[in-house]
Amino acid sequence: MKRNELVDNIFNKGSFLCVGLDTDIKKIPACIEGTDGERVLAFNKAIIDATAPYCVAYKPNTAFYESLGAEGWTALEETVRYIREKYPDQFIIADAKRGDIGNTASLYARAFFEKMDVDAVTLAPYMGEDSVKPFLAYEGKWSIILALTSNPSATDFETVADAKGAPLYERVIRRSRHWGSPVDTMYVVGATRAESLADIRKSAPRHFLLVPGVGSQGGSLEEVAKYGMIDECGLLVNSSRAIIYASKEADFAEAAGKAAAELAAQMKTLLPC
Repeated sequence: MKRNELVDNIFNKGSFLCVGLDTDIKKIPACIEGTDGERVLAFNKAIIDATAPYCVAYKPNTAFYESLGAEGWTALEETVRYIREKYPDQFIIADAKRGDIGNTASLYARAFFEKMDVDAVTLAPYMGEDSVKPFLAYEGKWSIILALTSNPSATDFETVADAKGAPLYERVIRRSRHWGSPVDTMYVVGATRAESLADIRKSAPRHFLLVPGVGSQGGSLEEVAKYGMIDECGLLVNSSRAIIYASKEADFAEAAGKAAAELAAQMKTLLPC
């Protein structure tokens, strides 16, 4: 998906919501029967049908599918295919956090962009440009580079400053922004670090930011928009557990749709006119 298509969809829907499909087999309602893979796929389809009017992106975290072995991976492929066929305007992110070099990175890129046909992959840049370049070779596809994450131990490395006072995440952004451009590269910035968005915008003024941590992790949507919003929005705010597990009962899909609608309604008020 091209940048202008993503931007148009955001403003047409009045939403910059990304729904995280972190589908935990242990949290799927008991009313859904079948094998593990069948249950995951049925749950995902119901969630997607209920939330598609209110979001512009879906982000399946591959770990939840890989943990089930081959049938979990099949469920992931079928989930992506379902979105592609029924809701082609949705931006699909494989939250895989890959980070390797050379032929390995090229094969990861082929797996996600050619075989699975997602729009974007999250990437760990620790090994440098070699680990990202193969993904940027695909026109119309996106590399989403980890910058400042929302987990507590992000301070172990990401916020450590160099001799000039620049934190590591800032150096990552400043260096990697030259590998691609705002039409094929995004950055992950946790909503729990919203106060840092103003500084990040100095280093990446036009790039889209994927922002997890709103909802169950306590990040503030208003703060994210205050510091990170640009004229083309430039934000994809992800919510996973607060939406897909809004109910553990048979009404899980209805509850997910309601939670997504409420968050999208807030987003509409924050978008630039």
